[in-house]
Formats: sequence, structure tokens, C-alpha cells
Amino acid sequence: MPVQDFEQVFQDKIDGEIKIEPKDWMPDAYRKTNLRQISQHAHSEVVGMLPEGNWVTRAPSLKRKAILLAKIQDEAGHGLYLYSAAETLGMSRDEMIGDLHSGKAKYSSIFNYPALTWADMGAIGWLVDGAAILNQVMLCRTSYGPYARAMVRICKEESFHQRQGFESLLVLSKGTDEQKAMCQDAINRWWWPSLMMFGPKDSESTNSDQSMKWKIKRKSNDELRQQFVDMIAQQIKVLGMKLPDEALQWNEQRGHYDFGAINWDEFWAVVKGNGPCNKQRLEARRKAHEQGAWVREAAMAYAAKTAQKKAAAAMQAGALEMA
Repeated sequence: MPVQDFEQVFQDKIDGEIKIEPKDWMPDAYRKTNLRQISQHAHSEVVGMLPEGNWVTRAPSLKRKAILLAKIQDEAGHGLYLYSAAETLGMSRDEMIGDLHSGKAKYSSIFNYPALTWADMGAIGWLVDGAAILNQVMLCRTSYGPYARAMVRICKEESFHQRQGFESLLVLSKGTDEQKAMCQDAINRWWWPSLMMFGPKDSESTNSDQSMKWKIKRKSNDELRQQFVDMIAQQIKVLGMKLPDEALQWNEQRGHYDFGAINWDEFWAVVKGNGPCNKQRLEARRKAHEQGAWVREAAMAYAAKTAQKKAAAAMQAGALEMA
């Protein structure tokens, strides 16, 4: 069958909302786009544990420590689901992790900002995970089957993370003047980076049109960003705080909130590795990988030994039956 016919059958499946599975024929570009996106998503979950892990020992109560530990554990699990989904596209986990450590692979630029106070744990949960959820809910219907199925559980857990973050800020917003100021400061610092999480504006997004045609994405970057602004502009009223944007106001004619200009120079600087914590994050991941080598080796040795015992037991059982 000519390649054009395979491509038509593939696109017909996409248009008919039939999931593409690992053994199905797919264009090389579709495979590469999914591999890039899923592995980048996996890297983001793993690197995203770093700013939060720094606050586990400094949580203000046992309750908050338990909540934060549970959230970090969820994120580790998300990374494992996503690495597994990416492996179905033909790239090994070791290779993906190697690309992350070398700087070849990207992860969400939001995690290259420092978490300076305890209030940042709430702001990350509410704003960062809130932005992630809008991106990820549509991925439950993405065209690649393993990715879509992984996202169902991830989104359920992420929605808990967002509520946890909002509740944490709500407690601070009702506290002392110092706590209120800490809450507002965290919102001020995380607001604009959260808007940048949706990626470049549509006119500068090189992969967006093709991803929409293949239904890897269901909404454009700017559509999702606007949806996020509309949501947060209402939720912040409950906190009694303000978003750091003087241009933010309801536009009756559009039926949406207008908002100020994003600093795209800052966005591209962080993406290219020049953010406040880029080098620190990668160094932490490399160090953890190197120091954890003995654990991986021990696990592999144990698995091999267990497999040998099972094989030997099977052979013995077979010999007894023949006798």
C-alpha cells in the first residue's frame, strides 16, 4: 500500500476518534511529536518534585507535611506512567533520562523558578497545577491511546493538588498580616510564570497546527491561557487577594477577562536554560541519578535472581511430571 494510503487510513482514524495504539502504523512526525511531548511531560513531573521536596522538612505542621509528601509521591507516579507511555513509541527510559540530564530534552519552564516561602507550596498547587490541569484534561482525549489512558488518573490526582494548594492559601489569607503578605507575595511571583506554562502565543507555536489536526492537542495555547485567566480571576476573589496585573478587567463584549502582556523575553530565556534555577534543577537530577545507581543495580540483580529461581522451579516441576 502506498504511503499516501497509510496516511489517509491514519487520518481517518483520527477524525473518527479512534485511538492510535503502539502497533498501529503512524507517520514518523506523529511518533516524534508524541514522544517529545510525553517525555517532556514525564520530565516535568519528576523535576517538579524538587521545589516542593525542599519544603518537606520545613512544613508548619504534621498535617501539611503529610499532604506535601503525598503530593510529591503522586508526581513521582505520574512520571512513571508517562515514561511507560513514551516507551511504547520506541525510546528507552534510560535514553529519555539521558536526554534530560544532558540538557537536550526540555521540561516545563515553571520549575526553574525558586520556591522561597511556605506560601509557594500553596501557589504552586493552585496556580501551577491549575494551569497543568487545563492542559491535561484535554489530553484525556488525545489521539494516542497510552497517553490518553495515563492522563485519566493523573488528572484526578492533579485536581486534588489544585484544591490542596488553594486551601493552603485560603488559610494564610485568613491569618496574620504577615501570613497575608506572604500569600500575596507568592501569588505575585507565580502568576506570570503560570501564564507562560501554556507555551508561546499561537502565532509563534510551530507545532500547534499539526498537533491540532492529529488531535494530539484539542485547544490552542492562547485558548487555554484565556480559560485559565478567566478561572483564576474569579477564584482569587475568595482569597481576598489580587493578581499582579493592572490590565486585568472583565470585557463584556468578549465575554472574557482582558489581561496584560506577558514578558516573552523572560519566557524564552528560561526555556533556553537561563532561568533562575535551570542549572540547579538539572544538577540535582543528575546527582540523584548517580547516587541512586546502586539501588537500580540491586533491583535489577534481584529481579534476575528471582527470574532464575522461577525458571529453575519450572524446569524441576516439568522434570517431575515427565518422570
